[in-house]
Amino acid sequence: MTAQPATPDAGPGALRRTIEQPGGFATVVELVPWAGALQDPKGAKPLKIAADLAGNTRITALSITDNAGGFAKLPPDVLGEQAAKHGHDVIVHVACRDRNRNAMQSLGWNLLSRGLSTVLALSGDYPADGYEGMPRPVFDIDSVSLLELLRKLGDEATAKAIEAGTDPEAAAKASRFYLGAAIDPFKRLERDLVPQFLKLAMKARAGADYAITQVGYDARANSVLKQWLAQTGLDIPVIANAFVLTGGVARTFNAGKVAGCVVSDALLEVCEREAKSPDKGRAFFLEFAAKQVVMARGLGFAGIYLSVHKDAGDVTKILELADAHPADDWRSVIKDISWALPGTVQPFELDGDGLATPEIGRAYAASLTPEARKRARGAVSPMYKFDRFLHDRVFTPGTPGFNTWSKLYAKVEPTVLDKPLHVLEQAAKVPLFDCRDCGDCSLPDIAYLCPESHCQKNQRNGPCGGAHDGQCEVPGHTCVWADAYQRLKPYGEELTMLERDIVVQDNSLRRTSAWGNTFLGRDHYARAAKARAKGAEGEQA
Repeated sequence: MTAQPATPDAGPGALRRTIEQPGGFATVVELVPWAGALQDPKGAKPLKIAADLAGNTRITALSITDNAGGFAKLPPDVLGEQAAKHGHDVIVHVACRDRNRNAMQSLGWNLLSRGLSTVLALSGDYPADGYEGMPRPVFDIDSVSLLELLRKLGDEATAKAIEAGTDPEAAAKASRFYLGAAIDPFKRLERDLVPQFLKLAMKARAGADYAITQVGYDARANSVLKQWLAQTGLDIPVIANAFVLTGGVARTFNAGKVAGCVVSDALLEVCEREAKSPDKGRAFFLEFAAKQVVMARGLGFAGIYLSVHKDAGDVTKILELADAHPADDWRSVIKDISWALPGTVQPFELDGDGLATPEIGRAYAASLTPEARKRARGAVSPMYKFDRFLHDRVFTPGTPGFNTWSKLYAKVEPTVLDKPLHVLEQAAKVPLFDCRDCGDCSLPDIAYLCPESHCQKNQRNGPCGGAHDGQCEVPGHTCVWADAYQRLKPYGEELTMLERDIVVQDNSLRRTSAWGNTFLGRDHYARAAKARAKGAEGEQA
């Protein structure tokens, strides 16, 4: 039998202490708040699970979702505070869907004040129906900039505590967030999958301390993620996901009704068959989840994230079933939990068990050769080629074109010619890019695709996890980042598409000239350049 992985003392900080120790393996259990107040009868089940798991040394932390699926629920910090009273370490999800950046700052201070400093930062599902109809999504910032914001809040609080005389180690422990990020390795197409990996690296640079995978049922995909991390040197603890299926949940995922959660037709067929058994498939589905735990241990993940539907007994049963599998025979379960979608990209060659090896996939490698890239450039639209040409000569700081236009805008802006020049800008950009006149243009960040008009969440720092087969989770739209990846790959720029400064849009520039803001140093490019220069000065001092 598999030895139970040791869990350090429970309570605040248990997740961090567990996954940052060599060989540590965390067990995180998800709780979903309900639509109602704390005392609402609908909260009886999750509250009971939290109470029943109290004192269970196998449980490292409870994780509280934030308006999952885009539906209004009790805030996660309220349920999180109740869970903490039972002695649990608590992960509070924070989604960008419903709050602007000021609300995020307020929430950050609130969480620090209440000792709820372990956070999972998310862009969030697109909103569903709410009070009197569909709510307007916020997405003022995205998960990457949220991570950066929370990291800075924690650093500032720590610095102030130290100034006030608090011991530095104690100040950091009390004032800093432990930040998590999501990663979806279960994408079928290269243009969806690779940007997910690139964004995880960007999240780590922004401040992410750990990551949790999206819901998925493909051991091969988990091994691809681990192999990618190893080959790129990205050292971040990742917790694998095991969402306990039922026949109904499998149908929902298969129908694409939950963004980013996919069950293949082949797996659905198995789930439907098992759901017809006398126990409605409960024994099968618990064993299926247990095999995912075994896989996570074998592949070297930092833990398992369990989403259960019934009660705390299911959690205990899953862990017992996982322990019954010999530790040295974990590969025997791989075939039972590998349900990739047909035609899934293979970034790496697979071994005899269907797991990723260090060898790059032959088809993928062939697409990266200079010859393949040259052929692909032949299919690039003339307009995109012109965009690149123009940007390199006019909109790149330091070039003669940039210097000329900067001088022109400095002279024109104070005069009556300012508005006609803005009208001219819009006359060019609206038909070419479907520009929304945000004033802080990210066209060069996303292969000359407008995030305001082409991304329903205005994601400026990489894709969210909701896209499927190049399509946005909002029907009728393609994923702007999948499209950008396709544009950049012929030029060999796809793997560095997110190796840049984090973009935080300045809304004070809306309805002003983006060209003027670029040439006169008011947009996010100029702010980032000033920040780099200030940082360099600080290092020299």
